[in-house]
Amino acid sequence: MAAALEDPRGALGFRDPGSNIDEEEEDDTAAVLLSVLVQRGQLGLCFYDSGDSSLHYMVDSPDNYELHLLSRVIQEVRPHVILTSAKQERCLTQYLKQLGLEVGKQRLLSAHLPFLPACISERDKMSYLSSCITFDSPLMLRAVGALLKCLDRRRVGVELEDSAVGVPILQFHAYTLKEVVYIDRDTYSVLQIFKSDLHPSVYKLQSGEKEGLSLYGILNRCKSKFGSKLLRQWFLRPTRDLAVLYRRQEVIRFFTSPRNSDVLNTLQASLRNIRNIPVTNFGSVHFKCLSGVLRRMTLSSTKVTDWQSLYKTVFSAVCIRDSMRHLPQSIQLFREISEKLSEDLHYVAALINRVVDFDASLEENRFTVKPNVDPAIDEKKRRMMGLSDFLTDVARRELEHLDSRISSCCVIYLPLIGFLLSVPRLPSMVEKEDFEMEGLEFMFLSDDRLHYRSQRTRELDSLLGDLHCDIRDMETAVMTQLQSAVLEKSNSLYQVLDLLAELDCLMAMSSASQEYSYSSPKLARHRTIAITQGRHPLLELCSPVFVANSFQSSESEGRIKVITGPNSSGKSIFLKQVGLIVFMALIGSDVPAKEAEVGLVDGIFTRMQSRESVSVGLSTFMIDLNQMALALNSSTGSSLVLIDEFGKGTNTVDGLSLLAASVSFWLKKPPVDVPHVLLATNFHSLMQLGLLPTTGMLSFLTLETAVDRDELVFLYQLKEGICQSSYAANIAALAGLPTCLVHRAMEASEHYRTGKPIKRIDKASSDEQAKRCQSVVQKFLSLDLEDKDVDLQSFMKDELLPSAGELLNRS
Repeated sequence: MAAALEDPRGALGFRDPGSNIDEEEEDDTAAVLLSVLVQRGQLGLCFYDSGDSSLHYMVDSPDNYELHLLSRVIQEVRPHVILTSAKQERCLTQYLKQLGLEVGKQRLLSAHLPFLPACISERDKMSYLSSCITFDSPLMLRAVGALLKCLDRRRVGVELEDSAVGVPILQFHAYTLKEVVYIDRDTYSVLQIFKSDLHPSVYKLQSGEKEGLSLYGILNRCKSKFGSKLLRQWFLRPTRDLAVLYRRQEVIRFFTSPRNSDVLNTLQASLRNIRNIPVTNFGSVHFKCLSGVLRRMTLSSTKVTDWQSLYKTVFSAVCIRDSMRHLPQSIQLFREISEKLSEDLHYVAALINRVVDFDASLEENRFTVKPNVDPAIDEKKRRMMGLSDFLTDVARRELEHLDSRISSCCVIYLPLIGFLLSVPRLPSMVEKEDFEMEGLEFMFLSDDRLHYRSQRTRELDSLLGDLHCDIRDMETAVMTQLQSAVLEKSNSLYQVLDLLAELDCLMAMSSASQEYSYSSPKLARHRTIAITQGRHPLLELCSPVFVANSFQSSESEGRIKVITGPNSSGKSIFLKQVGLIVFMALIGSDVPAKEAEVGLVDGIFTRMQSRESVSVGLSTFMIDLNQMALALNSSTGSSLVLIDEFGKGTNTVDGLSLLAASVSFWLKKPPVDVPHVLLATNFHSLMQLGLLPTTGMLSFLTLETAVDRDELVFLYQLKEGICQSSYAANIAALAGLPTCLVHRAMEASEHYRTGKPIKRIDKASSDEQAKRCQSVVQKFLSLDLEDKDVDLQSFMKDELLPSAGELLNRS
């Protein structure tokens, strides 16, 4: 649980080393308090700015153990106080994790929010807060709880007020680093950037998941595990930093050239031999693996396979470096690999190759030294190798002095015990007393063989010593020296994985670009997005025919596009297609389009998929509203907003009103603050009733269809215009609904649009009823009531009662 570490003066603060004390004294009314939690490679943080009484939060983000991301935040925010968690027991981690989350929520609910009515219920407050702050980041929520507790104790900004007055929070802002693009969990899910599936193997059902059909899945052609980890980090942290994106693009551009395909294949083959050798100071890519090769070296517990992995890694890194030196040094990554992968790598590879005997090490399952490394070890090994013939001769001499009943014997060597005389057990040897022999010291019985010490074996122990243990001890000493020599060059090894992981990622994206015919997008700091013949990167792999569509959003025109069309015409696919192309450009990848020019967006917001949340206790429509509220409140003139069928979760009038009001909200903003908005809807009344203003910032698009007799044909081609019909009946027929049902629905729909009454078909119509009444009256008037044979009671029963029954049924 996040909690402030306190000293007698209050919450313990860690001041920014770069802060100026004089500046603090001049403006001591404005303070920034940062609360942060780090757990399992994830960073959650928030900070409070007393200058404008605003609380800023950053969604949980991956960070390395060197905390580069947190360092950037501190440099940017320059907090006066940093709050972090006290050290926890391992057994408390899981319990405090959930407890801290609930405490954070409760403190947030109890916070002083002056803009909310004092009589608001806790449920309504939770509903409102869920639209202001995401509840999907448990670490951030725990950090919020700690920050609110500290604010109350320090009474920041309200020191002179009554103690009952809480520290006010007037605004909530989602905080992201200036060059990092904001994308929430819903957007990652709906765009299918990641998708986890259960592993098909029955042996791996309990061990984890595999990546399903997703953007990460099709671009991840990495040959190493640490390359895949780095690529995932790029996906989780798309960037607006042009220097980083240009660095990636120039490498991808080089490897996608057909003339460089052989170089690509050679380098990828070398990368397969690169093993993850996690380092003791937790490098940026490999921080999660704490039991790696170099760490085990520091603990003197290196395995034979570790030496193999290290040798293959260093040798392959040297090969890659040598190959890089023959490639254009104008490409920054190639130049860095050529320069930073120093000759230390060649030294380490040569040293390991000269010292370690891999074949013998694997055979004996221990570290074994090659010949000519240590003369003393070589001498003892020569003794050990010639020992077999020598011991045979000793056994022959010993046999001459043994009981005549013993026909054979041998002299063996056991580590830590020494030399022993081994003889077969005779049938007469039953009890332990029977094992005694003159001149021999009984040691043990094993596999019907008796083992003894003799005078000669004691002489061998004195003469030759414990050869096996001596050799192992001496080789262990050599291994220790080798470990020290390798660790001295560890800085070079640290750089290997970082640079080669980046190379692996870029070659992976190059391979995908070549296979799927992607193109390199043009990136700039303007606010234009122009995509020519764009394609959906996932759907085109599943569909035999895919129709490409273009998209254009300039700085001053067509910023908001309303897309109409029949169901299943491809509206949602087009929205996701634009979102994925922009996302791919922001990780430096090529994109599925003929051409693309992407202005750097600062966030991608979506209202496309309702993700149920039992823990929050919100309805589906409320979750839709929260997603829309996030887009309305947080999007800027550089954001991309994708909205699909907003408003359909409530009645038609209310949903239409909310949709029209949301679009008008953006249109009323200055052009520089209007985001790129793609809105797909079946609310045709939005245009027919003129609910939207006429402006150049708004444009209407539709997807072409054709009707062949009664059959609807989808052309999937985007064009300007408005769809006049949803073709729901045609879609229903394609879905297999009964023909009579579809025809009746079309009839009822036509009557509703033209204002005609809709007549029920399961009851007699009013005209038929009138004719029936007239018939009954005529029959009654024709009766001769003076005729005694006329049975008036039977007439009423036969003619009137059925009609009355029908009337009663209708009423």
